[in-house]
Amino acid sequence: MTHSPPPPEAIGFKATCLRALCYILIIVSIMQLVMLDAQSGVGRFSETSLTELTQSALLLLSSLLMVYLYRRPDAIPNVSLLLGAFLFASFVRENDAWLDRYVFDGAWQVIVTLIVLPTLFVVIRHRHAFVEEFKAISNSLGFGMFAAGFLMTYVFSRLYGRTAFWEAMLGESFQRVIKDAAEEVTELAGYMLLFFACIELVLLVRRRLRYHG
Repeated sequence: MTHSPPPPEAIGFKATCLRALCYILIIVSIMQLVMLDAQSGVGRFSETSLTELTQSALLLLSSLLMVYLYRRPDAIPNVSLLLGAFLFASFVRENDAWLDRYVFDGAWQVIVTLIVLPTLFVVIRHRHAFVEEFKAISNSLGFGMFAAGFLMTYVFSRLYGRTAFWEAMLGESFQRVIKDAAEEVTELAGYMLLFFACIELVLLVRRRLRYHG
């Protein structure tokens, strides 16, 4: 009985184990930074906390990975442009306090608009190519992780971090730092998933290009 060869996007068992180990080490390292924030006393989980800075770093690294894909026109330029713009806009939004303080009040809205509108124009203009590229990654591990990271960060963490929820749960024992920690850490988990997703998309594209010569 003959066996068909695995698809080019298939990940070997050893590669899967190595990748899982790397991701686990990254998670452990980042959660140690969160622990340092929890032990820091005053200013825990503030704009200058290690947790917030790590969130920004993950978004910036994820954006750069998408820039790498965008600069390879034989890959997924339209999808990577949209994802990269979304991630960099999130990076700008994550640093809104710094921009409001050192640039001008509302600077992040202007920057995000300058990022999003041209990107949407390009993607809509090349919508047919975008759809084909999307189909090529829609069943991949990277896309699944990206979807999970998006839902974790932009839906779950917002609902989980609602002040009303924590006031109802803690009652008179409510402390804002607990609410902030819960929201920021779940948001951080989402950003880690987005970062891992971008790594997976880069590796997927590299495997396919190598397979097709």
